[in-house]
Amino acid sequence: MSYLALERLTKAYGSVLAVDALDLTVVRGEFISLLGPSGCGKTTTLQMIAGFVEPTSGRAMLDGTDLFGVRPNKRGLGVVFQSYALFPHVTVAENVAFGLEMRGVPRAEREQRVKQTLDLVGLTGMADRYPRRMSGGQQQRVALARALVIQPAILLLDEPLSNLDAKLREEMQTELRTIQRSVGTTTILVTHDQGEAMALSDRIVIMNKGRVEQIARPDEAYARPASAFVANFLGKTNVLSAKVVNEGNRQVVDMAGFRLPVPNRSLSGAVTVTVRPERIAFVDDPAPGVQGRVHTRVFQGTHWLFHIETELGALIVLRQNDGVAVPSEGENVRLAWGENDLLIATSGAM
Repeated sequence: MSYLALERLTKAYGSVLAVDALDLTVVRGEFISLLGPSGCGKTTTLQMIAGFVEPTSGRAMLDGTDLFGVRPNKRGLGVVFQSYALFPHVTVAENVAFGLEMRGVPRAEREQRVKQTLDLVGLTGMADRYPRRMSGGQQQRVALARALVIQPAILLLDEPLSNLDAKLREEMQTELRTIQRSVGTTTILVTHDQGEAMALSDRIVIMNKGRVEQIARPDEAYARPASAFVANFLGKTNVLSAKVVNEGNRQVVDMAGFRLPVPNRSLSGAVTVTVRPERIAFVDDPAPGVQGRVHTRVFQGTHWLFHIETELGALIVLRQNDGVAVPSEGENVRLAWGENDLLIATSGAM
């Protein structure tokens, strides 16, 4: 049963559709990420759920109630903004208690819930500190505590980790997911960071130009992207021109002479193929494959990144740093991949 249902949700600014007929169902306790480039409509979608932006059309149903008939401050939603929006001249405890005061929660209960929530987000003993004297990660925790303390029906996160440095952002991702699982709050995150979305989410909603390209589990979206846009946006990928031809009683995709069976598809003529860099292997002659020459190789700690010139164009290849010798720059190599590593579509569809 869906807990939150967005039905044909649309927002137009004149002739420009910021969000175009978006459909999404979220189950209770789920962690959903709205992922996409700037201008794709993800933040506008979040703001319509929160009540900060009025939709042009469509509905948002929360546990059977139409949210668009409810004022923003009555929707029972917790929001964490990118800027945190903390009050700098009052203490952490007073910041966190603000929403409870607005709801008329008695003082004794307020103090108990504030303490419990500060403990939850790892701020034990910091109730009397002022935000301006805290690190960015600590301020982010205060903002999260302020949103959680009201026990929201849904927690809305608008790129809350984007102001943190890379190491702290990774640490906070782990903390955020742990907190969300322990509390069980239904959560919707807006982010442009693919790694963040894949690390945190039960499902990802990948958006482009106001429309949904794919809704899937992170591993599903990465392994079987629904479009070339998704394949390119979720990590590195190689986009190749190829053609489908008949070979006896089967169809094969021909990539500069390297042929593989077409997996469970009926296509013909020119196609576009995408293949992930980590799915490409170095093979020895005379194994089937594509000839190439290493243009550059870059050591990135856990793996090597290669740029290789081939008849198909420049290919990106990732090779794990497992202690095995890797090709040098300028070296001729042979590359291959399997039929199940391909995403194939007609040229027009890509």
